[in-house]
Amino acid sequence: MLPKLCNMQINYLKKIVEDTAGPPAVKLVDLLYNKKDINEFLIAKKMSLTINQTRNLLYKLSNLGILSSIRKKDKRKGWYIYFWTFEVLKSLEVLKENILKEINNLKTQLTNKQQKRFYKCKICLREVTEEVALLNNFTCPECGEVYELADNKETINEIIKKITKLERDMELINEEISKEKEKKDKKLKKIMRKEEKKRKKLLKEKKSNKKDSKKKVKTKNKAKNNLKKPKKRK
Repeated sequence: MLPKLCNMQINYLKKIVEDTAGPPAVKLVDLLYNKKDINEFLIAKKMSLTINQTRNLLYKLSNLGILSSIRKKDKRKGWYIYFWTFEVLKSLEVLKENILKEINNLKTQLTNKQQKRFYKCKICLREVTEEVALLNNFTCPECGEVYELADNKETINEIIKKITKLERDMELINEEISKEKEKKDKKLKKIMRKEEKKRKKLLKEKKSNKKDSKKKVKTKNKAKNNLKKPKKRK
């Protein structure tokens, strides 16, 4: 994965994780990102949390789909331990979804700034729509200063820059999603080939066993027939 995309993905993931499971869960991104099957007790120790507190955070992110786990039984102690992994493809898809929302919000803001007139109080620096300014007789209710027509050229340029940057990020994400899907497809095909090979082997063994069984029955019947035949007198 590209370093730029890694950093971007980590930053966005931290935001998603914080929104989903709260600030304490943010550390999970650094602990689990790009790693596989991490012991939940090790995670709890590194986060200085109890195992129940840690599991609570992990389950919340698991419900989001960006974490998966496997369960193994501790042979010595007899209880089950969960091992956690970040799902790269799913996390990229969640990231894409969040960036799309951000782009759409910015485009809505851009349309408003371009099509509507805004007024600003030069004392309070508060900006309002024309409708709100009209309701207040074009006077700031906070300080009594008369509103001035706001020049939003700079704001519009800033919004356009943000949209352009996010759209470039989206190109990187789409590219990485395609790579991850390709990897997943290859892995699935490999598993299917193994399963097919295994199935053919079992079928071959079954046929072979059936042939052996028929031979044994044939030999047994032949032996029985030989015993039944009367002995010729000399």
